[in-house]
Amino acid sequence: MKLYTRTGDKGKTSLIGGRVDKDHLRVEAYGTLDEVNSFVGQAMTLLDGEAFQDIYAELQKIQHELFDCGGDLAIVNGKLPYKVTAEMVTFLEERIDAYIKEAPPLEKFILPGGSKAAAAIHVARTVTRRAERCIVSLSKAEPINDIVLQYVNRLSDYFFAVARVINARLGVPDVEYERSAIVFREKGEQ
Repeated sequence: MKLYTRTGDKGKTSLIGGRVDKDHLRVEAYGTLDEVNSFVGQAMTLLDGEAFQDIYAELQKIQHELFDCGGDLAIVNGKLPYKVTAEMVTFLEERIDAYIKEAPPLEKFILPGGSKAAAAIHVARTVTRRAERCIVSLSKAEPINDIVLQYVNRLSDYFFAVARVINARLGVPDVEYERSAIVFREKGEQ
């Protein structure tokens, strides 16, 4: 098997249903998701021990789902069935809710960091936000699987929650942004 085809040497690439320039919004969107996937893989190498088996398994599941997101974004004509489903979004929401309960209460913005693994997850979170912006731009120009946008939006929240839990399990406190107002409140608080 050859890794190079020479078909992209003039700045074009193949999508499902056509060819586009390599700087096309679709390519930028799924390429940014590929970056996210790489950062997730890097973060996984920093998760040692039994304390993180659940998170490790979830991150591996998410890596597969990120490929699904990229595949859905690579469909030009929207005629193939999409892979990303509402159930994937629901799973992320359920895990976010569980991790919020596990982590210490949060009132203020925190600085990305703490442990090496949490810092790596924060990098994945910020690149996910960039991917989301790319997908929003694409959705304004061409039809997409709207659930991909929902999934990516929820994924960045998941990464935030996971980074906090990683720090909590390691006994590493989150560092509050020192000039932050109180921005997070429990439901029912004014």
